[in-house]
Amino acid sequence: MKISKAHARRMWLRAQRLDEKTPFGKGVSATEAAVEHLGYVQIDTIHVIERCHHHILFTRIPAYTRKDLFAAQSKNKSVFEYWTHALSYIPTKDFPFFVNEMKRMQKTPSRWFQSVTKSDYSKVLRMIKKDGALSIRDIEDDVLVEKTHAWASKKPSKRALQLGFYSGKLTISERVGMLKKYELTERHFGWDRFPKAASEKQCTEYLLNRSLRAQGLVTLDSICHLYPSRKPAVKKVIDEKVKKGLLLPVEVAGLEKIFFWATPEALQEDLQPRDEMTHILSPFDPLVIQRKRLSALFDYDHRFEAYLPKEKRVFGYFALPVLIDDRIVAVMDLKADREEQELLIQKWTWLKKEKTASAKRKVEEELHRFEKFQFGI
Repeated sequence: MKISKAHARRMWLRAQRLDEKTPFGKGVSATEAAVEHLGYVQIDTIHVIERCHHHILFTRIPAYTRKDLFAAQSKNKSVFEYWTHALSYIPTKDFPFFVNEMKRMQKTPSRWFQSVTKSDYSKVLRMIKKDGALSIRDIEDDVLVEKTHAWASKKPSKRALQLGFYSGKLTISERVGMLKKYELTERHFGWDRFPKAASEKQCTEYLLNRSLRAQGLVTLDSICHLYPSRKPAVKKVIDEKVKKGLLLPVEVAGLEKIFFWATPEALQEDLQPRDEMTHILSPFDPLVIQRKRLSALFDYDHRFEAYLPKEKRVFGYFALPVLIDDRIVAVMDLKADREEQELLIQKWTWLKKEKTASAKRKVEEELHRFEKFQFGI
């Protein structure tokens, strides 16, 4: 089946729920539904504006508040944190698909954890078991060491807590800002026993189904983002589904060298926009994070320039793509002045011939809404 690039964009936007105002409703249930539909919501520490996990949810839930995510994680326990392509919020029902990785970390920890001693690891597990959930700030008896990495800590217990987290022994029960509290996994979720790991075939099916749901139109690269070793297993499942008519090969005009697949239902869906939409997107938004895919379908090459010297930046330190309907029209480098409660425009770059009076008005309206979100107004 052959479709236009515009059709392909519309499929992706529909799957990302970026073509209607309130696709998930509001409140805690909306946050839970958004995380479940997207499959994951990335977490990042950069705080030039509101952190990306809140930003991503706000983009799809106009009435979103930070307490909704807190409630989903710490009260309803319907989402948990773990590594996808990055540290992310994930639906708790998907926990079994990550158990194999947790077991692998228990058996063969990565080089990052080689400095964790058995005594340090036992100490943090013992403290949590005895006293309940704790953060690194609650541990005061560490003998401080020199940092070995910019993201490391002088407290050996921090890396021990992280090892417990990636091994599945501990889970993050609560966040206050970016300060994490760690709890025993079974105790946090109220489980009598640790969940059974999904089989490799089930994990492959999960990865494919998650991508189909959140991307609409998939490629091997988009399904296995940063996990190229999974491609052979995923391709095998795709071939099986194509034979059964559950997936169809799709050719996108102008991108004939890229192999796409979609479900028959997704290809038949009416993709007329449900609402006129303008979004200021996080650079970690699922629509933006896969930059080759974004470039191919939107003809826009995103640059994450926070780690570049100032003189080499084109769009600015923390560039945010601006989406109007199915076009990325501009890129904005924004900064939150928290003392004055103002959103500062460091740089505003219009793309190609997208600068029109109508587009400028729509972006300014969204900027006002975005500013209120930054400061909880």
